[in-house]
Order: sequence, then C-alpha cells, then structure tokens
Amino acid sequence: MEAGRGVNDGGVEEVLLHQEKHFTAGEVVRDVIIGMSDGLTVPFALAAGLSAATASSSIIVTAGLAEVAAGAISMGLGGYLAAKSEADHYVRERNREQEEIITVPDTEAAEVADILAKYGLHPNEYWPVVNALRKRPDAWLEFMMRFELGLEKPDPMRGLQSAFTIAIAYVIGGLVPLIPYMFIPIAKNALMISVIVTLIALLFFGYVKGYYTGNKPIRSAIQTAVIGAFASAAAFGIARIIRP
Repeated sequence: MEAGRGVNDGGVEEVLLHQEKHFTAGEVVRDVIIGMSDGLTVPFALAAGLSAATASSSIIVTAGLAEVAAGAISMGLGGYLAAKSEADHYVRERNREQEEIITVPDTEAAEVADILAKYGLHPNEYWPVVNALRKRPDAWLEFMMRFELGLEKPDPMRGLQSAFTIAIAYVIGGLVPLIPYMFIPIAKNALMISVIVTLIALLFFGYVKGYYTGNKPIRSAIQTAVIGAFASAAAFGIARIIRP
C-alpha cells in the first residue's frame, strides 16, 4: 500500500491511499495449467480411441485410470525435476557471481554502472549507488542476480509444491472424460456423453486459463477445446483403422 499527498480545490490537504493489487500466484497457476491441460486431453483421447476398439466401458475405465495414475506421477516428477533444476541453476550462478565480486570487483562495479545507465541514470547519479553497493556485498550480490542475470531466489519448497499441484490437476482433469464410462456400461453410449462433458470442461478451463494468463478468454477457450477435440478424434480414427 502506498500513501501519497494531494491538495484539493479548497486547499485542504488530504491523504490519498492507493492500494496496489498484484497477482502473485503465477507459478501455481502455471502448474495447474500444465497438469489440467494434459489431464483433460490425454485420457480423453485414450478413452475415445479405446471406444472404437471395444464395447466395454469397464475396460476403458481400467485403462483410463491406469493412464491417469501413470500420467500424474510422470507429470508431477517432471514438475519436481524442473523446479529442482531451476534451483540448482540459481545456486550455481549465485556462487559464480559471488566469486566474481570478490576476484574482479572493479569489473562487476562497471557492470552495475552499465545496468543503471540503461535506466537513464547519469554518471553523477549512479556512481554513488555503485559505491554504496560495493560497501554492502550481500546487497550487491542480490542486485547482480536480479538485474544482471534476471534470477529470483527460488522457494526451497517449490519442487514439492509443483509436483503436488501438477499431479492433482492431472488427476482432476483426467477423471472428467472417464466419469461417463463409470456409469454407462456400453462404451459407444458413454463416448457421446464423455465428448460433451469433456468439451464443456475444456471450454471452461480454456476460458479460466485465458483470464489468468492475460490472453483473450474466449479465444483461449475455443483453442483449448479444439485441441482436445482434435486429439480425441485422431485417437478414435486411428483405433478404427487399425482394429482387427
């Protein structure tokens, strides 16, 4: 929250309060999008493909649940490894930058000056900042990490959080196309309901995804549904062609 002073028409000084609202859950949203996108699409395509090869919904449910379990584990592990790799990269770069500050401080100070100059500061303005940072090695290091390398210190729990979020999102998304097969024993009949339910879910998910990622929600909804429909149609068609 920032406070600013202003003067109204009557000359009475008033305090204007400005509250900034920022969206801070970007990484969580990204993980949900990754898990939900594949969760809705892959089991949907699998179920559609199996519907062309078998009349039993129970077989499709069994295969679908196995795929959801395997996919959730695989996607969650991928999210964990990606976050761990990011954290390891940050540590390596931080150690390297710290060593350079110790061994070649003048070079690093010149880099600080170049960075500040890019923001329009003049030498008489940025050199006091450079000299102040040289007296504060920790602040200097953090400045270089953020403004030279563009790296933020990762959350140490990020890997586990990412794995859990992606896996749960995948499971939720993957169960959507399988639910009709759990209640309708004939696969072809269940397929029609599954298509309708999943397309609605894809449209809704695509809309929400577009809203939170800054894209046009309607366009995002249509694109997400088209991709899911194309994947399931391709799987269904291939199964019809190759089935004995």
